[in-house]
Amino acid sequence: MTHENLRNVAIIAHVDHGKTTLVDAMLRQGGVYRENQAVVERVMDSNDLERERGITILAKNTAVHYGGVKINIVDTPGHADFGGEVERVLKMVNGVLVLVDAAEGPMPQTRFVLSRALELGLPLIIVINKIDRPDARLDEVASEVLELLIDLNADESYLDSPVIYCAARTGQASLAAHVTEKDDLTPLFRAILEHIPAPEGDPSEPLQMLVSAIDYNDYVGRIGIGRVERGVLKAGADILVCSHTDAERSIKAKTVSLYEFDGLKRIPVESAEAGDIVAFSGVADITIGDTVCDPAAPEALPFVKISEPTVEMTFSVNDSPFAGREGKYVTSRNLRDRLERELMKDVSLRVSEMGTDAFNVAGRGEMHLSILIENMRREGYEFQVSTPRVLYREIEGKVYEPIEELVADVPEESVGAVMEKIGSRKGELQKMVPSGSRMRLEFLVPSRGLFGYRNEFLTDTKGEGILTTVFHDYEPYRGDIARRASGSLVAYETGEAVTYGLYQAQERGQLFIGAGTPVYGGMVVGVSPKAGDITVNVCKRKQLTNTRAAGSDDALRLTTPRIMSLEQAIEFLADDELLEVTPENFRIRKRELDHAQRLRAIQRAKNAE
Repeated sequence: MTHENLRNVAIIAHVDHGKTTLVDAMLRQGGVYRENQAVVERVMDSNDLERERGITILAKNTAVHYGGVKINIVDTPGHADFGGEVERVLKMVNGVLVLVDAAEGPMPQTRFVLSRALELGLPLIIVINKIDRPDARLDEVASEVLELLIDLNADESYLDSPVIYCAARTGQASLAAHVTEKDDLTPLFRAILEHIPAPEGDPSEPLQMLVSAIDYNDYVGRIGIGRVERGVLKAGADILVCSHTDAERSIKAKTVSLYEFDGLKRIPVESAEAGDIVAFSGVADITIGDTVCDPAAPEALPFVKISEPTVEMTFSVNDSPFAGREGKYVTSRNLRDRLERELMKDVSLRVSEMGTDAFNVAGRGEMHLSILIENMRREGYEFQVSTPRVLYREIEGKVYEPIEELVADVPEESVGAVMEKIGSRKGELQKMVPSGSRMRLEFLVPSRGLFGYRNEFLTDTKGEGILTTVFHDYEPYRGDIARRASGSLVAYETGEAVTYGLYQAQERGQLFIGAGTPVYGGMVVGVSPKAGDITVNVCKRKQLTNTRAAGSDDALRLTTPRIMSLEQAIEFLADDELLEVTPENFRIRKRELDHAQRLRAIQRAKNAE
């Protein structure tokens, strides 16, 4: 039985190709807003971090109505580190809109999400977005998408997928390679109704629903989100929760409340039929991949395999001299509870305990973990993190490491510098494609070779380069890669940094702090251009005497300190350093704070060699 008045569709694309902006326009033209209603841009990016960074981190559900048909829309992340979000929500939908930037064309993440959609046999609508860009390449990009489909061994029927040309920012779409002032998104809505199949499922059969996403609410606990595959799910009904991967998992429960999505709201409903995407509460231990069944007919649905983590970091209790001054949650119990809560929502994350005060947290990439760190910091948590480490595998007695597919879009004059740097990080050039005065370079690079590279890349390309990566595969270990060539300027004693001490220290390298900053012995206060750490006393005051010399009272001029973001601080970390994260500050510190103990450890390491 098909539900002709319903469509379930996901929007997939590379990062920054306009998914969330297109959803904005669909909501506006789908009658969700009043005519005079003030609406923020990218309304689906509800998380503060999403709005600040202009990226989607969590998949979101919404729905619009067109021509008497309800269209459930899932807005997905484009960044490779949040690919786990994309993989699982594709199980909820019957078709996808593949968004491609009219200038950039298909990018690494486009290939990744498209391959996942093809594996599930989902029909496609190709949307070439941003056609109002002055550097748009409409015909070329359309050809590139078809080439990508052929490259992914797509069935011939996919080559006839409809192509819609769109300017999401202005809410216009057309079947032709241009839009006029009178155009709106009607061609896109019609394509969804015509080419995305209506969901099928028999309401008279026993209930079966796969949980594809989890939300969390302090009042009702975990909220399961998914599509009803067959039967009817009712509020207050008895259900059985089982799992395809764990045959022994069997939880009897009752749905306390049931909601469907409409616009930006969740509407309470009494029941939902096969094909409906709904959210429900009442099962404390519900998790992604579970199947909600009729207690009389338990039958688990298979769940898409989520890609494994490739990078890990150690989260530990802050034990610096400034511990507990700025954070609200500082104990190992606080840290454990918060990480366990994150595991409820993030299917790509892995957490394991290391002793009493430390946790190994593994994710899909540096950004995946840095977003978690930033969210925890804003919630009032205070803790320390180690440098990122890649997760190796042993296959047939050989060590294999994760390899990233890197695409760099750079000005022509920067090509040499980028190729040299990537080469020194064991990267292999796969392709060079000229595009006007710019060049697109494609490499395969070890994940560990990219730690700390983004800042160098921006410097080498004078801020004009675009760098994107996506996980490629595990390949044999490519050998040692030289780590950071620079050393750290390390504070000698605890106190407050003063102008005189900073003036003396800035001759040794670039500082991270200004006058008046509290410091402690072992805290990293700057970077030295030479290899090896240098201990500096930024708390040193000028000795006052009764003798005056010419020029002795001249004002001391300090250079502007280098203020680092969270990602930059993580990239900077050496193996013997930690990043202290508090709601108010990031502080880089040595693992061993005591100066004498540090020197002894260095000497022992040299003797061991």
